[in-house]
Amino acid sequence: MTEQIMDMARSLGHMDGGQEEALEALCRAAQAELAGRLRPEVRPEDCEDAFILACAWLALAGLAAGETGGGRFTAGEVTIQEGDGAARAAALRLQAETVLGPWLADRGFAFQGVPG
Repeated sequence: MTEQIMDMARSLGHMDGGQEEALEALCRAAQAELAGRLRPEVRPEDCEDAFILACAWLALAGLAAGETGGGRFTAGEVTIQEGDGAARAAALRLQAETVLGPWLADRGFAFQGVPG
């Protein structure tokens, strides 16, 4: 499944050839992280399309987190500015968690009864 995740990440992201090794490591890490967060009765194969997409977005979040960003270029009245890598990484992580949300186990939330 790692190769499918890498293919999806390549199609979603804009990467140069020098990031291939990092992408593979991030795809494997994303696959392990998200597989561990699935509800106990759910396997990655049960939600394969969403799982692959979520892993690809999570891997791209890892790449984005490593970017320094902040570059700026102005020509006349037009300014082009690179986005913040951390903000982009957070947005990609949120996308990954949202698409896989129906299959993920709850994280740190519980209803507490109140005696009354």
